[in-house]
Amino acid sequence: MTDSGTPTEEIGTPPTHWEADVLLRDGRTAHIRPIRDDDEQLMTEFYARVSDESKYYRFFSPMPRLSERDIRRFTHVDHRDRVALVMLLQERMIAVGRYDVVGPNEAEVAFLVEDQHQGRGIGQLLLEHLAQAGRERGVERFTAEVLPDNTRMIQTFRDAGYRVASGYADGVITLEFPIDPTDTAIGVMHDREHVAESASIHRFFNPASVAIVGASRRQDTIGQLLVRNLVNADFTGRVYVVNPSASAVSGMPAYKSVNEIADDVDVAIVAVPAEAVTDVVLDCAAKGVHGLIVISSGFAETGEEGRRRQRHLVGLSRSYGLRLIGPNCLGVINTDPAVSVNASLSSVMPARGRAGFFCQSGALGSAILEKVKNRGLGISTFVSAGNRADVSGNDLLQYWEEDEATEVVMMYLESIGNPRKFSRIARRVSLRKPIVAVRSGRTTQGVPMGHTVRQISAPQAAVDAMFRQAGIIQVDTLEDMFDVAQLLAHQPLPRGRRVAIVGNSDALGLLAADAASAVGLVVNRSVALGSDATAEDFEDALDDAIDDPDVDSVIAVYIPPLNVSGDEVANVLAAVGEQSDKPLVSSFLGAEGIPELLRVPDVAGSTAGRGSVPSYPAVEAAVRALARVVEYAVWLRNPESVPADPGDVQPPIAKAMVQRILLDRPEEVVLDPAQVGELLAAYDIEVWPTIPVDTLKEAQGAAKSLGWDVVLKATREEVRERPDRQHVWRNIDTASEMREAWQTLNLLVKEPADAGFVVQKNAPAGVPISIRSFEDPLFGPVVSFGISGPIIELLGDWSYRIPPLDERDVAAMVREVKSSPLLFGYRGAEPVDVAAIEQLIAKIAHLQNDLPEVSALELDLALAGPAGVTVLRANVRLAPVRDPRPDSLVRRLPDVTQTLPG
Repeated sequence: MTDSGTPTEEIGTPPTHWEADVLLRDGRTAHIRPIRDDDEQLMTEFYARVSDESKYYRFFSPMPRLSERDIRRFTHVDHRDRVALVMLLQERMIAVGRYDVVGPNEAEVAFLVEDQHQGRGIGQLLLEHLAQAGRERGVERFTAEVLPDNTRMIQTFRDAGYRVASGYADGVITLEFPIDPTDTAIGVMHDREHVAESASIHRFFNPASVAIVGASRRQDTIGQLLVRNLVNADFTGRVYVVNPSASAVSGMPAYKSVNEIADDVDVAIVAVPAEAVTDVVLDCAAKGVHGLIVISSGFAETGEEGRRRQRHLVGLSRSYGLRLIGPNCLGVINTDPAVSVNASLSSVMPARGRAGFFCQSGALGSAILEKVKNRGLGISTFVSAGNRADVSGNDLLQYWEEDEATEVVMMYLESIGNPRKFSRIARRVSLRKPIVAVRSGRTTQGVPMGHTVRQISAPQAAVDAMFRQAGIIQVDTLEDMFDVAQLLAHQPLPRGRRVAIVGNSDALGLLAADAASAVGLVVNRSVALGSDATAEDFEDALDDAIDDPDVDSVIAVYIPPLNVSGDEVANVLAAVGEQSDKPLVSSFLGAEGIPELLRVPDVAGSTAGRGSVPSYPAVEAAVRALARVVEYAVWLRNPESVPADPGDVQPPIAKAMVQRILLDRPEEVVLDPAQVGELLAAYDIEVWPTIPVDTLKEAQGAAKSLGWDVVLKATREEVRERPDRQHVWRNIDTASEMREAWQTLNLLVKEPADAGFVVQKNAPAGVPISIRSFEDPLFGPVVSFGISGPIIELLGDWSYRIPPLDERDVAAMVREVKSSPLLFGYRGAEPVDVAAIEQLIAKIAHLQNDLPEVSALELDLALAGPAGVTVLRANVRLAPVRDPRPDSLVRRLPDVTQTLPG
């Protein structure tokens, strides 16, 4: 490839978000940043390590070394028309990518990757980040010149998901493509993200060798406990202990450092004082360790000094290619007999099961593992992430999506660092396997010490909606989570909401029926067998219920008579549960979990196989768990909806307008009515014009200009939101009617001079609705819908979604508000045009998703009638975007320099 442009002394300042930690294809980390004018030495050293062949492919001629002028030209750029990004690993430059503007909105792009790091997806990452930088600088198209036999680089461009056109002349292939992020390009990026993040977790769960740094001979120490747990779990790999003060620990030779170990080390468990962890990172990096599990405390959970230490720890680890679980964590467990690793502080090694578990609190993790054991649930893999400084729940979801041993995902979330990305990944995973989640701080929105998250402004209902949108089964307590998980892990999914109740207690049967109706289940069959029912009676009743085509699930209730063990009934339940294609849940002897009597042996070796019947101590718990699973099954069986169609929208026009308004405006801007109308018109939304008036004469003139049939109304919020105060006079057709309206409203409205009177065309009658959107620093775009009015506002009757939306999301938003019957012919009223409401929501969702500069938008008064929706009032606020959205158009790890909450 050739380079365009000439050296320039006018060096600009690149945006801070152009710098990022990234994950390579093999799961290791690296760092991308804009090139600096003091990178001349790094560039010289990097170029010396590149092979002659790679140099030839880059410059089309032998260039064994770069001249001082070349080095200066490559390192001194203006970050506008000449942009260069470098990738660093272990403080060395391993790749550089650049573009140079060669024409209007067009730039030539080129890469050079050190040979030993080729094949790790570096060129793809640099292309993503350069394309985003180019979009921010107004570049619309990239071109590249490539030699025909440079197949790897040609494939990098073709695999990016852009529409690539090519030509051939003078022995050179010219590629050109627009860098607008197409759905295909975004999909390719997400696929690569999935591969890299899954790979980064795989080694933690499947290490061939583990080093315990801080292993101790004293029995009452964390280091000794880690050694004992790893050995007692029958870990199939090699164990190394590191203790510079000992010659042996637990009969194994002790090494003074990880680097002294002769063999490879995949994972290091770190249990040394916080101030010594940095030295361990450098030691592990020199050895080539893949990842660290930092058990040590004394980091962000302790205060400002600890937060600084944690930021340094993560930054240092990533700069050397290491991923990190923790710090202040319980550790990692994999129950696969082929690995059998317990790299944690928990002495409980759970039985093999089908559920993967992620939590953050170390102390809570121990209690969770004990509960899993007592219930006979079993797990596949377990991670306690502690302060979640690097590896997060998103990474685990990427791994579990492809992990055949994990059929159910359980998550206890104390914070969500990137909800937008979490929602995207969870929605994809939920289509393959269920996710059951408990989220602490739902009421207070509190965040534990040590967790790095941005401030959230979205209401609690928006977070809950995000979980529903992603198909996540959100429950309130850990007990609820286990109740649901044991059903998902052992029984098939129900086909619908219809249930049958079979029991030997009339009272408990009635209790179960009431509980089922309360949670939306439909009791189609209820069989009361009586207290003297035999095992044969239960078998017949259960078989009949399962064979009933009007039954989707069966609830069995058994309370034994005096002096009866219930073993025979248990055998019937286990046999029926194993053979049934419909879920069977029970309240058997008040037992909790998977009792021995109800277990079906599993060929994989878990304590309870498929078909085992979960039992609940109370029938209400059984019904509640079944209802959660039914909701998931209903979500899953709805066909994947197509994206919501906004109709004829023109985002480029809106984007240009927003950029023009925000030019040299560092603070938030409130748009005037004309600007609001212009912005919304780009999304095919018409706002009926209003004419402000201060006098009766102005009001009469405005009405005449609109052709009469107008309304006069006060627009000040304190007036229009008071149900006890009239602020609108409708159906004004003459000057005398306007005089009467003006005089009356001026008497009724307190301080009429400040009431903000306007004249507007009279709209068709309809149900008042409101659609709002805003940009949340944590979630990105959020859209809400509700029926307008102060009472509904007071009750918080709003639905929320996170764009982009599909047709199912939009339809659900309209129907899930409690006041939605007003739209569907309540009390004999004519139904409104719901399709028009849905399309209006889709337009606003697209606008908010396209324009992060829209800090808040509100269609606070729109009338939905049988013939469509009329938008009468809208407000828009814009603000400059200082940081990219959490789930942006480039792959990047969370910023560890971000301030942590105190």
